Amino acid sequence: MRLTIRCATAALALGTAGSAYAQSGEITIWSWDVAASSLEATVEGFNAQYPDVTVTVEDLGNQQVFDRTLAGCAAGGSGLPDIISIENSEAEIFWAQFPDCFANLRDLGYTDEIASGFPDFKRVELEVGDVAYAMPWDSGPVVMFYRRDFYENAGVDPASIATWDDFIEAGIAVAEANAGVVMAQADFNGDTEWFRMLANEQGCGYFDAEGTEIAVNQAGCVAALDAVKAMYDAGVLVAGNWDERIQAIQAETVASQLFGAWYEGTIRSNAPEQEGLWGVYPMPSVTSDGPRAANLGGSSLAITSTSDNQEAAWAYVNYTLGTNEGQVTMLREYGLVPSLLSALEDPYVEEPQPYWSDQAIWVDILGTLDRVVPSRGTPFFGDADAVVQTVQTQYLNGGYDSAQAALDDAANQIALATGMPIAQ
Repeated sequence: MRLTIRCATAALALGTAGSAYAQSGEITIWSWDVAASSLEATVEGFNAQYPDVTVTVEDLGNQQVFDRTLAGCAAGGSGLPDIISIENSEAEIFWAQFPDCFANLRDLGYTDEIASGFPDFKRVELEVGDVAYAMPWDSGPVVMFYRRDFYENAGVDPASIATWDDFIEAGIAVAEANAGVVMAQADFNGDTEWFRMLANEQGCGYFDAEGTEIAVNQAGCVAALDAVKAMYDAGVLVAGNWDERIQAIQAETVASQLFGAWYEGTIRSNAPEQEGLWGVYPMPSVTSDGPRAANLGGSSLAITSTSDNQEAAWAYVNYTLGTNEGQVTMLREYGLVPSLLSALEDPYVEEPQPYWSDQAIWVDILGTLDRVVPSRGTPFFGDADAVVQTVQTQYLNGGYDSAQAALDDAANQIALATGMPIAQ
């Protein structure tokens, strides 16, 4: 899909003053799916300030954006657009291999003051020394989405679920009280998302905070994998890929989904007839007094070095990501969760949301942003994730005596694949 927005400039230009006159021409953006639609939604507000800039958003699909960006950077920037959407977990792949492919946003106006408006966990993978390769976009603060009626049928109060053991107990009750309903689903055959969410909650990731050592076999990750195994063994967490989970929501056969908060738009758009039946609550923890915040997913916007209109590209990026107006437009229209901390103060965030039974879900969700522990993807995220996916499957099927043994093996395999040392 190609989304092109062209605004007549004559009528708007008379009401526009200041630096907006300095920006003109055309810029093109590569993105995917709802992210592309969200960027398109901000163009009207951007053109109110910059009427002489034509913005074209191209929806190429997630994998195509990644593949074509790698190919374009390898070809010296040939064929690349002005702005590219880049997932945080994959960002360091680009900076490590092609440091000259993207503009340093600090040269274009990305000041320390602007950067400080975003949480550290969103910036850690986007900045190298004094170079800022990309600006934080959406984030994925993790919450539990749940069907109020299924929980109520089982007499389960979500406020009573503080630990993953509590979640198991509640899940058994929910399944017993609602015929044909499972408590939650995870893509055990194609992803590691549940493990990564729980590990991030426990302050652990594939690599350490500096991105120089392998940390996947540290205590927090072991506790996370133990919790996943316990839920799997109890039948509370069953296999389901992305499409199967949406189908379960539509068929009303699942009571909960743990995801980054961007999943709000997925539920709302795929099951509009279920308005008023859903709610959210904080993700449980390993212990009753443990942390209850994590992040899954989220992207950034980068400007290419070969862009012929970097000033206009920066004006668009800064409007879309650096203002409450831009960020809240994407939140309201498509459920993309802003990383910009000042968005917490926008009146829309405090509004009760009808779909969610008038729960002010964005207050609850965005309030966790400053408690998320940064987690480095590094240039070796893909290598590590493939190893952990295989090891997780083997552990769930009884292939290891313990989570520690499984993750020790994973750490050794990642070390062989990357040459990185294992943290002691």
